[in-house]
Amino acid sequence: MEHINDFLKKHRITEVEAVVPDMAGTARGKIIPRSKFEAGEDMRLPQAVFVQTVTGEYPEDSSLSGVTDPDMICVPDSSTIRLIPWAPDPTAQVIHDCVHFDGSPVEISPRHVLRKVLALYQAKGWKPIVAPEQEFYLVDMNKDPDLPLQPPVGRTGRAETGGRSYSIEAVNEFDPLFEDIYDYCEKQELEVDTLIHEVGAAQMEINFLHGDPLDLADRVFLFKRTVREAALRHNMYATFMAKPMENEPGSAMHIHQSVVDANTGRNIFTDAATDGPSELFYGYIAGLQAYVPCLMPIFAPYINSYRRLSRFMAAPINVQWGYDNRTVGFRVPNSGPAARRIENRIPGVDCNPYLAMAATLAAGYIGMTRQMKPTEPLASDAYDLPYELPRNLEEGIARMAKCEPVSEILGAKFVRAFLALKETEYQAFFRVISSWERKHLLLNV
Repeated sequence: MEHINDFLKKHRITEVEAVVPDMAGTARGKIIPRSKFEAGEDMRLPQAVFVQTVTGEYPEDSSLSGVTDPDMICVPDSSTIRLIPWAPDPTAQVIHDCVHFDGSPVEISPRHVLRKVLALYQAKGWKPIVAPEQEFYLVDMNKDPDLPLQPPVGRTGRAETGGRSYSIEAVNEFDPLFEDIYDYCEKQELEVDTLIHEVGAAQMEINFLHGDPLDLADRVFLFKRTVREAALRHNMYATFMAKPMENEPGSAMHIHQSVVDANTGRNIFTDAATDGPSELFYGYIAGLQAYVPCLMPIFAPYINSYRRLSRFMAAPINVQWGYDNRTVGFRVPNSGPAARRIENRIPGVDCNPYLAMAATLAAGYIGMTRQMKPTEPLASDAYDLPYELPRNLEEGIARMAKCEPVSEILGAKFVRAFLALKETEYQAFFRVISSWERKHLLLNV
């Protein structure tokens, strides 16, 4: 707590937002006066916050978080304390870990799941390195969920119509917003890197510098909240839905990943004798190919997520891999031996960053430790090949439930709770009658 207390004093903080990332990757917690936070009193939350759906419902199985609806203790991680730059008064935010009253970790906490996977790498003397990319849309304020989303009006007074990928002028349309985003990120030390305009109308991408997976997951968690807050202050929404617009491509969270020797820093994806790809590199790819399809409820967690994974829509539909090939699920960018890495292009930006990083690292870990072999790299268009990923959430849930290696690594209790939550969300969606059904079926069948 000494580091936290020094921070509070230095910045004359008056309030602290004590936050916990839930299963959706959004912030739960409490706003605490500084004096009470400094007193070191235990902050408690019900464990059930981890099994609450995006619609506010809970799975019927109350044993997932404890039949008595018990509390858990939230322990501040001092390395995560940051300012909240948009707050009217000096306010800090701290990400918390969750433990039971005996000090053991809450197994269904997403932050714990990532820590658990990283511990497996540490036991092998390995250190994963990741670099996430965040795509998102800017949209006009939409108060009626029945109406389609529209791009916001920029400085020219016109809404964008799409097809302006990598356009500097298209980004300049929203310069005041991006100045605030970069200012907010700098004050929070989020270390974001490049900004580009993506393929869709008012679709943007901001990349992060590579680093430790837990630290990067924390930064992505805070970044998404930051972008939404900044957009609201410019009378628009920023959305991290995977597929917010019918005729536009979806938004991804591509994750670049490599593994280094924890002692020497050497990239173990590169053979030290030849400077070519190592057997561990091929094993990692093979693990991704074999187990990412079983982890799709994490990489594509909502009904909407699967609308993004469509042929010829700048998103992968299978688990092929290739060198500098953006049509495959797993791309190997051109790089030198020290920077050899794999880009997982399958996760949507709507996923929980802690769980997505845990899942992709778990798949690669299985491949390396089991010395698995990948397919041959693909040099042609992977969109011409068949679908290999689950086509919907229901299929994804069924495949993940049957995958024992995934359950062993991520934790059986977590997998059970996560899938129950996803099943509850799926059932809630299935009860909804859509406008498409009323339009095409009401009078025609």
